[in-house]
Amino acid sequence: MVARTDRSSFAAWWWTIDRVLLAGFLALMVTGLVLSFAASPPVAERINVDSFHFVKRHAAFFVPALLILVAGSFMSPRTVRRVALVSLLIGIALLGATLLFGQEVKGSRRWISLAGLSIQPSEFVKPAFVIVIAWLFAERQRRPEIPGNLFAIMLLGVVMGLLVAQPDFGQTVLTVTAWGAMFFVAGVSLFWVILLGVAGVGGILAAYVMLPHVAARIDKFLPKFDGTEALKPGSENYQAERAIDSFTNGGWLGRGPGEGTVKWILPDSHTDFIPAVLGEEFGIIACLVLVTVFAAIILRGLRHALQSEDLFIRLALTGLVTLFGIQSAINLAVNLHLVPSKGMTLPFISYGGSSLLAIAFEASCILALTRRRPQTTRIARPIEETALREALA
Repeated sequence: MVARTDRSSFAAWWWTIDRVLLAGFLALMVTGLVLSFAASPPVAERINVDSFHFVKRHAAFFVPALLILVAGSFMSPRTVRRVALVSLLIGIALLGATLLFGQEVKGSRRWISLAGLSIQPSEFVKPAFVIVIAWLFAERQRRPEIPGNLFAIMLLGVVMGLLVAQPDFGQTVLTVTAWGAMFFVAGVSLFWVILLGVAGVGGILAAYVMLPHVAARIDKFLPKFDGTEALKPGSENYQAERAIDSFTNGGWLGRGPGEGTVKWILPDSHTDFIPAVLGEEFGIIACLVLVTVFAAIILRGLRHALQSEDLFIRLALTGLVTLFGIQSAINLAVNLHLVPSKGMTLPFISYGGSSLLAIAFEASCILALTRRRPQTTRIARPIEETALREALA
């Protein structure tokens, strides 16, 4: 136990950190590691590798992710900005390199190999982008002569262009949504908010009309209960239909650890559809508990944003929590067949080294920005001024 009289850096961190948020993030990380034992062996056997191949890799990334989560939470807001700026510049460079030298998977270039590791740069760009945009919006309010809003719009265009070129519309929508949330909180007029909403809807319609693969994915999703194409492995709706079967088979309490059957025919049971494995083996109640943890983190983060008097912290927390919440909601909605499959991982739960490390960095920034800090107060009336006023009265 850390005593309040302790003046060490760890003690200062322990008594200022939001321990509810910290516990929530740690609970999600441990849950993801446990679920990897249940969800990944079928996938490993299908590709003829060791049954615990993905479990070992997940555990290998778990350790540095934990270090990032804890070490990053020690950062001051200024350090958060500096680290985010450097990360964003490196991330944008890697996004450009991915388009030229990246691995093409299913028609998209989202991965690049560095030092023998496959990295998805977009995962690291998202939180860094949000923090830098928050700083630009805050600087525009503090110093009107700086065109922070213009820079924020230009930076959004650069990141959007690189993501669409991959193409990765899921990450594009997520990034634009977080940018729009900060844009709204920054206090812009309702006209610009409506204009942004109309532009977003127009962008989706344009993508549907001009990009055949986007139109095909939406068209195949709409007749989702026709009972024909969904039965064929490899079809657009196959995994979503099997995920629904998992929840149905699991019922309220689940079939028991390791007793799931649908995961053996789910190609992405360890990544996009890991909630389906949770539902079949541990039940709907376990899924509701998991959703409650996500909701608690999101609501507590937004509460901190609402209470903060620092505009940068308020905007950064809004953007980071929006990223975390919308990504979680999209993954869960895909598993419930409410939206088309987007290849979006469930934060801290799904397998994926880039995702786990990037989410750990995102969570560490949330923890760093929500730490309690001493409030500096200013004496409204100095002693000399008070004495002078009383003498003249």
